[in-house]
Amino acid sequence: MTMTAETIQEDIQLEARRILDAAAERGLRVKLLGGVAIRIALGDRFPAALDREYGDIDLFTTKSHCSGVESMLAEIGWEPAAQFNAINGSRRLLFSDPGSERKIDVFIDDFEMCHRLPLKKRFDLPGDTLDPADLLLTKLQIIELNAKDRGDAYAILSVFPVTEGAEGIDLGWIGDLTGKDWGLQHTLELNLGRLREGLTSSPLTDAERATVAASIDRIEAGMSEAPKSRSWKLRDRVGERKKWYDEPEEID
Repeated sequence: MTMTAETIQEDIQLEARRILDAAAERGLRVKLLGGVAIRIALGDRFPAALDREYGDIDLFTTKSHCSGVESMLAEIGWEPAAQFNAINGSRRLLFSDPGSERKIDVFIDDFEMCHRLPLKKRFDLPGDTLDPADLLLTKLQIIELNAKDRGDAYAILSVFPVTEGAEGIDLGWIGDLTGKDWGLQHTLELNLGRLREGLTSSPLTDAERATVAASIDRIEAGMSEAPKSRSWKLRDRVGERKKWYDEPEEID
């Protein structure tokens, strides 16, 4: 039986959980990313001063599951953006809540905005959300951080330790990506610098600021020390003389 739009939960975190449950019931695999994912991943550890409203839900899945995910979201009340999905369905799907302005953005195999993140190989990591490193990367790959993105990045950095494994912010994974992609590393360096500059005016406590600052230092050092590919070294010679990021497509 097809469920109606009225079944969509007003609380967006509860709705995200409902979507995960619906996917699990159908044997489909999806993960959360974005602001809602960060809020859920941090739970009670989320810094109270950074709490905010969330308007959208972001999901990640693979091509083998995307058809089922598309059908599932429609069945539980979300309205597909038919034209967009017909054109872009191999890499991205969009849905809207008929009763509000909320949307769902589904990324397939890779996360592609200002930079491409190959997330498919990370899909088997445990948890209902992307792991902490990938949650952070999806925020820091944005060429111009807004206040919400800065707050989300601060939240991750204030709670998850920088580690050499997926139990925290996996420095090895970040170094592996940036060591092959000069553009991604440059954008991350710029944004980590912006986060450091904004710490003094952030609503975080002194202890949280100290934790964030130490994590920023460690990530920067890890990227600097990571082995670099030949293509990275060649691109480094060009620097900012050539555009190093993509402009995310504007979607109405």
